[in-house]
Amino acid sequence: MTATLSTEAPSDSGSFLKQPRAVWAVAFACVIAFMGIGLVDPILKEIAAKLEATPSQVSLLFTSYMAVMGVAMLVTGVVSSRIGAKKTLLLGLFLIIVFAGLAGMSGSVGAVIGFRAGWGLGNALFIATALSTIVSASKGSLAQAIILFEAALGLGIASGPLVGGLLGERSWRGPFFGVSVLMTIALVATAIFLPATPPAARRTTLADPFRALRHPALAVIAAVAVCYNLGFFSLLAAGPFALPGSTIMQIGWIFFGWGLLLAFTSVVAAPWVQRHLGTVPALIGALALFALDLLLMALGADTSTVVIVGIVVAGAFLGVINTLVTEAVMGAAPVERPVASAAYSFVRFTGGAVGPYVALKLAEHQGAAAPFWFGGIAVAVGVVVLALGARTITTALHGAPAPHSPAEAQAEALGDLS
Repeated sequence: MTATLSTEAPSDSGSFLKQPRAVWAVAFACVIAFMGIGLVDPILKEIAAKLEATPSQVSLLFTSYMAVMGVAMLVTGVVSSRIGAKKTLLLGLFLIIVFAGLAGMSGSVGAVIGFRAGWGLGNALFIATALSTIVSASKGSLAQAIILFEAALGLGIASGPLVGGLLGERSWRGPFFGVSVLMTIALVATAIFLPATPPAARRTTLADPFRALRHPALAVIAAVAVCYNLGFFSLLAAGPFALPGSTIMQIGWIFFGWGLLLAFTSVVAAPWVQRHLGTVPALIGALALFALDLLLMALGADTSTVVIVGIVVAGAFLGVINTLVTEAVMGAAPVERPVASAAYSFVRFTGGAVGPYVALKLAEHQGAAAPFWFGGIAVAVGVVVLALGARTITTALHGAPAPHSPAEAQAEALGDLS
């Protein structure tokens, strides 16, 4: 199994869309789970107004969510290897349902922040396990499975702001209740269509993800992902506050456009640029363009048109980056895929969690341009790190494929799960 999107041949023709029902059930749940990232964007200013919070306090809705999700990634493999992938997915979905509903019933910004942290725990259990489940159960190549996962990610991120805007126009509580209802549907679909998965033959430990980070390629990719996420979540947090005259629905449509581009480029553009440029050069180029976009937004932060165009255009670069980084992690790390995902996600989310808070603290004291300067410089540092580690990553990508975990081998042995 090769690690590139361009050379990997599917196991049977047309298998990208002809997937077992179990794969589509998990993919649907992924869409709803990823709605949580952009869902609160349109209502950030409304929450600040209704709950008498500062922008930096509201930014903790992102920070608590990502910080807990990142740390919890360390235990996803431990839990999954002991109770099986299906039970782990259902546990994660259940926690999201509960904490999203509690956030909607909260009466203070501190309570919402706390319940978003619980939401992050549920997301960690679900997302890390969902990726390896889709890879294991899908028909076709590793690259096709990752594209399917990224398509679900993109669709969720795209629809999140729109759903948040539509429900948020009635009340800022609406988006939280909406996620709780949709996740209940996802939980039922996953329970029905995903076959039972037994515990893994080898139980992973909390030390496994840290051991995985000793591998140079995975360490470099994780470091780049921290820099990238600082820019990513600074954009998400600062964007709405850089558009003071925009309504909830207008912000929802702006980020919907951003998410649509992200979804399109993750599925269509990423394989094309990788085929023509190679994984690492394509990733360097996309990161450099994202950094440039953020810096141009910093220069034109006083002009709404510049900010709006910058937000939407950023989606094109983010889609390419998301797909190529995820595929590189799953292909380059010489460890079991769930362990690689846990290690990478731990560094990525815990490192990136500081981005929204720092960005909006800078906005409070230095003006609307400061978050974009911060994000642009952070991503530029990531470009330098990636360029310095390019040979290490390229060598790992063209080396031996990542071994299958026992749980994955069992899932693949089931064949057609429909």
